[in-house]
Amino acid sequence: MDFTTLDDYCIDTTQAEPDLLIELVEKTYSDMGYPNKLSGKTVGRTLKLLARISQPKRALEIGMFTGYSALSIAEGMHIKGQLICCETNPRAIEFAQTFFDRSEHGHKIQPIFGPALETIKTLEGEFDFVFIDADKRNYLNYYEAVLPLVRSGGLIIIDNSLWQGRVLDPKENSDIAVNQLNRLIAEDKRVENVHLHVRDGLNIVVKH
Repeated sequence: MDFTTLDDYCIDTTQAEPDLLIELVEKTYSDMGYPNKLSGKTVGRTLKLLARISQPKRALEIGMFTGYSALSIAEGMHIKGQLICCETNPRAIEFAQTFFDRSEHGHKIQPIFGPALETIKTLEGEFDFVFIDADKRNYLNYYEAVLPLVRSGGLIIIDNSLWQGRVLDPKENSDIAVNQLNRLIAEDKRVENVHLHVRDGLNIVVKH
């Protein structure tokens, strides 16, 4: 097989997702706008492995879209775990729910419609695991909103942290916001992190 990029090679040499997730990807591309919002195989399998290792009982996702990353996290998390997902697109919630209903892990997932920053204000108790993948201009706001809710030793995972390379020369508001968050995390004494070049970037953060 001829690989054009190292990303293609990594995708090919990562074990396959469940058939339901493959179907979800295909249907997202055929039925939904902006299918490039999907996290992708290497990110999805990374989320599943991190959840498998950390076994979160309570997790939060900011930006669910059609449910690919939610099902990936739920697949790895504790059997009695709960994953709360914030999403502002009602059609995406309806689409995702059809796949949650067919998954053995779907019962763990609770979508909540509305702006994530407003939803977060209503949440009580600690979270073990947070995945941030929503509008980039609010990335710093999401991080600061969820950090107090994450338990000591809990994970925060930030997707698209390289923002298609635009963090190298940030000009638009979204570029600037993602770069600001990356720079803040690198100096943040409340956490430790590793910033990985997986797909469009994953910034993996552990709270002290």
